Amino acid sequence: MSINRFRLMHLARDGHRGAILAQKLVRQPDRLIGLILLGNNFVNILASAIATIAAVRIGGEAGILVGTIFLTVVVLIFSEVAPKTLAAFRPERIALPAAYVLYPMLKVFYPLVRTINFLAGLVLRLVGYRGGRSSEQSLTQAELRTLLEEGGSLIPDIHRRMLLNILALEEARVDDIMVPCNEIRGIDLDSDPEDLRASLHLFPFSRALVYRGTIDNVIGTLNVRHLLDVAQNRAVDAALIEERMRQTYFIPVGTRLPQQLAAFQRLKRRSGVVIDEYGSVRGLITVADILEEIVGEFTTAPKQDTRHIHFEADGSVTIDGRIPVHSLNRRLDWDLPTDAARTLSGLIVSQLEHLPSADEKLVIDDYQMHIQEVRDNVVRKVRIVAPDDPDDASDL
Repeated sequence: MSINRFRLMHLARDGHRGAILAQKLVRQPDRLIGLILLGNNFVNILASAIATIAAVRIGGEAGILVGTIFLTVVVLIFSEVAPKTLAAFRPERIALPAAYVLYPMLKVFYPLVRTINFLAGLVLRLVGYRGGRSSEQSLTQAELRTLLEEGGSLIPDIHRRMLLNILALEEARVDDIMVPCNEIRGIDLDSDPEDLRASLHLFPFSRALVYRGTIDNVIGTLNVRHLLDVAQNRAVDAALIEERMRQTYFIPVGTRLPQQLAAFQRLKRRSGVVIDEYGSVRGLITVADILEEIVGEFTTAPKQDTRHIHFEADGSVTIDGRIPVHSLNRRLDWDLPTDAARTLSGLIVSQLEHLPSADEKLVIDDYQMHIQEVRDNVVRKVRIVAPDDPDDASDL
């Protein structure tokens, strides 16, 4: 009963005969328990009868007490504590060979075992148990996360972190990792033609949002390299951009990241514009943003400046306030609240209920924060001292 079911499943898939038989046995624990207890109790009762007869013949009626004490010690040590302790610590060593014996015995004694189980079921019904087939052992998401954190020593650290990030992905939404609206750089078709060509020439990304007037009036997405084949005798203008751009893909705010990643794959898209219920643009998200939540940062795009984390010599951490709280918690294994705001800057403003000034200090859930820079109404730099890990303190 204490054998690892997933290890057993793995061995059975590899064709291990003992594992296959053991897997069949544990799928019906009532029959297995009935068979084991049938043999166990038969042997114990038989041993008691033999010990009683031997004690009476050797010591008379007084020998019954001695025989009872002696048999109790023998049964406890050699039939209960020692073998069951060994089986608990080495379940495969006991269970797999035992399956070769127990499985045919179950076939032979099945009528008797079934009768015993039926009678036991009647007794259980008297206390309200109706029975039913036992469900397969399965792990919840939280249990699987604990298994990876505590028992993943056989998995390389980088792979284990990826698996943990995949599990954490279910809790995140597009607005947790998107590039916010005020940081989006796009192409304004209403701008002067010369300014339009200059902005395209200096544009730092391979794709650009195309809009008219304001970013809320997005009309398309342009892959900048689609303009490289333009003939020298044709100037790049608004008409050409509209001709080469692609229709914008809009994403509702609050969409979960796994669903959005699947949507990107299904629609063959690499980016999308996040909008709220009023149709206003909230931000921009790409496939790379989601993949970085799984494998870590791997791009050198200018966006990485908004996720800057610098570890100081005194143990504190200097962080760009524009970093999403979700990403910060994931990368540093912190536990800052994520319900009050999306970014660290927003969390600080929400806590203070006013726009902080440089050199202001505050504490959020035992995280000591020292504001170092505020620019454009956004906390740009903050130094944080995380609370001591209670587990580490208990180890000391």
